[in-house]
Order: sequence, then C-alpha cells, then structure tokens
Amino acid sequence: MEHIKQNFSIKDLEHLSGIKAHTIRIWEKRYDILNPERTDTNIRSYSNENLQKLLNIAFLNSHGYKISRISKMEDKQINDLVNRISASSSEENRAKNSFKLAMMSFDDRLFQRTFNSLREKKTFREVFYDVFIPLLEEIGLLWQTDTIKPIHEHYIVELIKQKIYLNIADEKSEVPNVDDEKLYVLFLPDNEIHDVGILYLNYELLNSGKNAIYLGPSLPLNNMEYLMEIHKNIIFVSYLTISPVNTNIKEFIRDFEEKICHEKNHELYLFGQRIKELKETELSSNIKIYHSISEFVNTL
Repeated sequence: MEHIKQNFSIKDLEHLSGIKAHTIRIWEKRYDILNPERTDTNIRSYSNENLQKLLNIAFLNSHGYKISRISKMEDKQINDLVNRISASSSEENRAKNSFKLAMMSFDDRLFQRTFNSLREKKTFREVFYDVFIPLLEEIGLLWQTDTIKPIHEHYIVELIKQKIYLNIADEKSEVPNVDDEKLYVLFLPDNEIHDVGILYLNYELLNSGKNAIYLGPSLPLNNMEYLMEIHKNIIFVSYLTISPVNTNIKEFIRDFEEKICHEKNHELYLFGQRIKELKETELSSNIKIYHSISEFVNTL
C-alpha cells in the first residue's frame, strides 16, 4: 500500500473534489467542515478522512444540498445520504452487483464467471463502457463513504486491468507493423499510478489498427530520446488524474515541448481530470486535450 497517499494538500483536494481551494477555506472557516493539521510553516495537511468527507460534501452539494445544511449533519448522516442518493440515481444491474460481491469477498471465480457471462452477449468495448466504467464510479463512491478500503479497490481494479491486458495482447497479435505508420506512445508522468484509462486507450488504438505502445508510469521525458531515434512519426499520449504532483500542468507541457519538441513539433494528447486546468485556446497546436475516451475514439 505504499502507493496510497495518506496526506493531501489543499490543491490535491481541489483537483480531486472539483471544489476550489478558496471555497474549501471559506467552508472550513465558516462551517468547520474539515480539521486539517498544519505544518510548522502553517500549511494545511489533510488526511484520507478529510478527503472522503469533502468528496461526500461535494457530491451532496452537486445534488442541491446547501453547505449550511450539510455542515449540521453528522459524518454518518452524510455517508448514509450519499448512499441513498447514489442508489436512486443509478440503476444497478446483476453484473455490477456480482462484481462488487466478488470485490468484497476477494472471489476471483465469481469475477470470472460474471465477466464470461457478459462477454457472451457483449463485446469487450461494451463491457468496459456499460459495466466497468459505472462500476469504477460506484467503487469510488463506496470508498468516499468508507464502505470499502483501498485493498478492495486495488483488488477489483487489478482484475479489470488483467482483462484489458488480455484484450491488448489479442489485438497486438493482429496489428500490422508498418514502418511509415504513426506510432502512438502512451505513458504516465511521475507519481501517476491510475492507469486503467490509458491501458484502455491502448486497447482502442490497437483495435482501430493503429501502432501503439504503453511505456508505463513515472517515465522521465528525457528517456524518450532513445525512442525518437528509431521512430520519427510519434504521437505522445498521457493521462493526468492527480500528477504531476505539486506541478502546474502547464509546466509539464513546457517540459514536454523543451525535451521532446526541440527538433520536431510532436503531438501530445492529454486525458484525465487535470486537463480541466487547461484552456484549449492557450495551447500550442500540437497539444490536444480530450474530455473522454469516447471523444477520442470517435476521431480514429
């Protein structure tokens, strides 16, 4: 569990909850909703419990509950209300319930039986969009309300990733290796460990007959030089959920342009929560942002 963050800055909370840091400070002062610790230099430090509570508050606030009302609730009342709203606003199906049961009981066989049953009627793409994406969203909500622990989330996410890898392997066995074809290079920046999205992007590219490779997380940009010596026509793809940690995303883009684009203006496609910090009108023509996987797939 060494990859699970235990302390968060107010900027982390802003990125994860969508609530501006200024608003969080006001809510703290006016309604006493969070109790962060402070460093010797008076910088706020938030725990997992603080993060979970803020996510729940943001969820209720987005469903019409005023912060003045939420602030008067006990933590259990907040959790119960979030669960009730979630249950009424999304239709559960047997497959998602079976996957959640498999997650809670660490039951590989149940997961496999449920997946195989889905695949008898659906393509892998349909399983991912119709079941896995809603399932992951619900699991995130379960974690917010302290219904599950990181071990449960890690377990089910790894099983889903295994299915993506298997389908990637199937696609790679059929993709032609054309020397003059564009190569899509997928990678994650330092400290970014949320790789389900970019793994699935890899599958979609291969399924569309494109040449694509995934280089994994925490790859130093200067290492790309070795790849560019061999492949000249490269499109880079990255998925930014939390990382670059403590770094403005614009600095990450500038770093990319300095280290990767000094000889050729390579394209960089960006996905994930942190692209919300960017304005397309302020980006160079070689930097493209996509707000969803399906938006990108429709361009292939």
